[in-house]
Amino acid sequence: MRVTVIGAGAVGGALAALLDRAGHEVSVTARGDHAVALTESGLTLDGGFGAHRAGVAVVARVPADTRLVIVATKANDTAAALAGVDVPSGCPVMVLQNGLGGDELVRSVLPGSPVGVGLALFAASLVGPGRVTVTAAAPLVIGGDARSVAVALPVLRAALPERVDVSADIRGAQWTKLVINQVNALPAITGLSVQQTVADDRLRRVLGAAMAETVAVGAALGVSWQAIGPVDAAALRPLQAPGAEGVAAGEELARMLARGMGDVPNPASMLQSIRRGRVTEVDQINGAVAAAGRAAGVATPVSDAIIALVHEVERTAAFVTPADAATRVSTTQD
Repeated sequence: MRVTVIGAGAVGGALAALLDRAGHEVSVTARGDHAVALTESGLTLDGGFGAHRAGVAVVARVPADTRLVIVATKANDTAAALAGVDVPSGCPVMVLQNGLGGDELVRSVLPGSPVGVGLALFAASLVGPGRVTVTAAAPLVIGGDARSVAVALPVLRAALPERVDVSADIRGAQWTKLVINQVNALPAITGLSVQQTVADDRLRRVLGAAMAETVAVGAALGVSWQAIGPVDAAALRPLQAPGAEGVAAGEELARMLARGMGDVPNPASMLQSIRRGRVTEVDQINGAVAAAGRAAGVATPVSDAIIALVHEVERTAAFVTPADAATRVSTTQD
């Protein structure tokens, strides 16, 4: 089957290589030195899913014989990435992104296509042009439009060494992933890996507060928390406790997630963007929490402070020390 991956970065690149290994014809969109390397030398995958060199076709437009499109760009790049790629009318699309809103945007741009949602739990890094490393092997959860899921499920299950689960409530699953994705911003602010962030007492408290705040917003909206890997409604329930108790529960959840990542440093996607001089997904992740909080009447001082810090690092290219980051978020809450 011809599968086209729009955005063959870390997650998209890992999937493209796995799909090639499973015997599919894979086309990808990419840019800059990465696109040149893919064209000249192929896509090299290593790490948690094993090693493979994939021969992928770098394209500017989606080939007419494509039977599944995977959109794996950063959420903030979605509109630009879809402009001019000419997705065949009615072709199923699976959107694999962090944060909220990406699938709605794809539906608005591609009204004739069934659109599903994918939530990647595995961690991957684009370590160089044409080179992707999976730093933590983990499952994939998909859901959304039944027609998209029906096409994507057997393709992805044949390609991924870990399991692919189907969620009956993809919105609830997205919110659970949004809690998990709170690990993303602090590395972008400080330049530390996720594991280093969680090991720092000051940053772990900020992370715990961000997670508890996200759970509070989701609860106010009536979100039905869905299981994403080891995180389910029971794991999130302690984060709804008021004050320091909820923050402490968030810290414990962060510890559990860090343990699951193993020893290979996980830079998270936002830090990868900072290192490449690109805009991060902070507005689609932490910004989504803040926007939902405003709609629900829930204050989000932690999210607001984190958003401001990430944008500062984007502008200045200068990381903030853990002590300064913790102090500035704490001051905002006071």
